[in-house]
Amino acid sequence: MSLTLRTISREQHLAYIQSLPAASHCQVPAWADVKTEWRSENLGWFDGNGELVGAGLVLYRQLPKIKRYLAYLPEGPVINWYAPNLDDWMRPMLQHLKNQGAFSVKMGPPVVIRRWDAAAIKAGIQDPEVKRLRDIEATHIEPRAFEVSDRLRKMGWQQGEDGGAGFGDVQPRYVFQVPLANRSLDDVLKGFNQLWRRNIKKAEKAGVEVVQGGYDDLAEWQRLYEITAVRDRFRPRPLSYFQRMWTVLNNEDPNRMRLYFARHNGVNLSAATMLVVGGHVWYSYGASDNIGREVRPSNAMQWRMLRDAYAMGATVYDLRGISDSLDETDHLFGLIQFKVGTGGEAVEYIGEWDFPLNKLLHKALDIYMSRR
Repeated sequence: MSLTLRTISREQHLAYIQSLPAASHCQVPAWADVKTEWRSENLGWFDGNGELVGAGLVLYRQLPKIKRYLAYLPEGPVINWYAPNLDDWMRPMLQHLKNQGAFSVKMGPPVVIRRWDAAAIKAGIQDPEVKRLRDIEATHIEPRAFEVSDRLRKMGWQQGEDGGAGFGDVQPRYVFQVPLANRSLDDVLKGFNQLWRRNIKKAEKAGVEVVQGGYDDLAEWQRLYEITAVRDRFRPRPLSYFQRMWTVLNNEDPNRMRLYFARHNGVNLSAATMLVVGGHVWYSYGASDNIGREVRPSNAMQWRMLRDAYAMGATVYDLRGISDSLDETDHLFGLIQFKVGTGGEAVEYIGEWDFPLNKLLHKALDIYMSRR
């Protein structure tokens, strides 16, 4: 099969994404408008009959002082990763990006390599010998994913020690997902652990209500988000980021981004943003106040979001990134503990890969990033 690659219009790109069961929200054309500090391009792969068979959103970031770029395809490109001729997909892409002035390419193949169900993770948490997810036998292993990794390595693609060079916007390698396909909502609720079910009931009894918000409610979202940032010691994104995100994503598709609030006695206690691409739904950002935790607003909100995702016909509800640490002393442990209560599964992707088109500049970037 001979493949050609060329720049495509946003309309072509969007139509291709819409023809698929799902794709990453980082690969929809409007994501480029969220990431305004990057230049962007929409790429399309065409087969011998001239049919569009793959697409990719590339973000270009210029190196300070020189006209060379880092080309990044977050959670993409959207191609047939299991094709035996993977080289025929990668070669024209690398050539094209080189012609565009890229000195290095980073991509995140949306290829899952391992899954661990909630029972396996719980057993791992209770075992003092277990420190990381990898120490537990996976519930499901995808052999084809190993072949993808092998092929990429043979072509000269590289992974850093931590699964990739540490520059900004790197997507998580480990995520937590609740599968919804071929399950009733009752099955999903039964999969929750006792604590989660109890907390959902507690919120209901206390009269917590979960409502959807709109663009005008983003300032209230920001208030809760900044409280969370102080508590969890991270640097919050500005309100303008979420306003832009809301505008550009919902202009592309009116159901692409949603906003939820859990409130008690008229006071908003927690909030979350949700992203939707086909059958894949993400809990994207979360925020909560320091008050009212006893009425369990976050559990109520997640349950409502999950039910809404189910009603939309979603096949998976994605709680996004987790650390692979199962060490109770690790500051990120609480995150996996909270998410595992939903009875879903931890999912490992094959991680992000780099291709140095100019080894010297690539090395310079690596050094620069490690010092930041």
